[in-house]
Amino acid sequence: MNIHEHQAKEILKKFGANVPHGVVVYSLDEVDQKIQLLKSKKIIVKAQIHAGGRGKAGGIKIANNIDELKGYAKDLLGKILITPQTGPKGKKVQRLYLEEPADILKEFYLSCLVDRSNSKITFISSTEGGVNIEEVAKKNPNKITKVKLESSKILKDEEIKEIINPFKVSENLIKQLSNLIKSIHKVLIETDASLIEINPLIVTKDEKIVCLDAKISFDDNALYKHPEIASLRDLNEEDPIEIEARKYDLAYIKLNGKIGCMVNGAGLAMATMDIIKLYGSEPANFLDVGGGASKEKVSAAIKIILSDKNVKGILINIFGGIMRCDVLAQGVVDAARQINLSIPVVVRLAGTNVEKGKEILKKSNLKIISAKNLSDAAKKIVEITK
Repeated sequence: MNIHEHQAKEILKKFGANVPHGVVVYSLDEVDQKIQLLKSKKIIVKAQIHAGGRGKAGGIKIANNIDELKGYAKDLLGKILITPQTGPKGKKVQRLYLEEPADILKEFYLSCLVDRSNSKITFISSTEGGVNIEEVAKKNPNKITKVKLESSKILKDEEIKEIINPFKVSENLIKQLSNLIKSIHKVLIETDASLIEINPLIVTKDEKIVCLDAKISFDDNALYKHPEIASLRDLNEEDPIEIEARKYDLAYIKLNGKIGCMVNGAGLAMATMDIIKLYGSEPANFLDVGGGASKEKVSAAIKIILSDKNVKGILINIFGGIMRCDVLAQGVVDAARQINLSIPVVVRLAGTNVEKGKEILKKSNLKIISAKNLSDAAKKIVEITK
């Protein structure tokens, strides 16, 4: 789960990090009241969306007075902001963050994340702050320092020194940076965050370390432990189909292909998507109905897949363990009849009650194609949807 910049800064502030003073507004009517809480006449106006690259897209403005501020607020609120991370559809700006400016002397990059490639918490630091870190990694990888922590719970002094080393700063700033790194590490552990990114992390002219921008992502699977963080979720920033899928406890991620996938189990889902690509097509989604799906859940899954207009066919790949093949088959038949299914469906069943499941599909008189195995299923759905 992602949150907005202003929310990330509030969390960092609670854990001792230094962030600029700012206020969030949701409408033009709030501007006059909220601006009284800021001390500076010059104000940074920041569009709040879950995407980077806001500045280049016109989503960050510097207002020199209240009239300019109101003008920028009027222009930005309700605007569709298109950045490299939003895709061509962009995202609608529904809130703004009004922030006091900072006198920037230097800009750095600092992040802390759960690195699944090595199963360790990793800090990334660079002197190339304020720019796309992925581009820095491609063009100047020597300007990026990665420090993999030996322990997830203990941050050693030598690890902190290694993280700070690229910055080449004074003793005063080293102490501030050390405290910030400890704070970020504590946030990651105590909130079950998966990523904390500060870009840029700045040194001000009066030698203060300040988090000028901040991004935090959280592990969805741990949100039940943190209702205060779950409450920060902005559904306006999320795919409506993925929101609908969550209502039925379905794991759904939209992709860009044309073959819808419904499976039970994340590993089986990955294998199914891979074999579709192997035979020359692209998956339209990742959808895992889980181990014990009911007929209603299966029916909801098919409807969710079909809500994507790019889907030209569906591959259903089920291994019946906890989930019985006959239950799956009945759910498929019920959904197909209810929504008058008009695109091809290929079904591969294996496991518990597989023969009963195949019999249900056969007797339905619907255009549902059975497959002998996964390879046969993939070949058939790719060929049909060409």
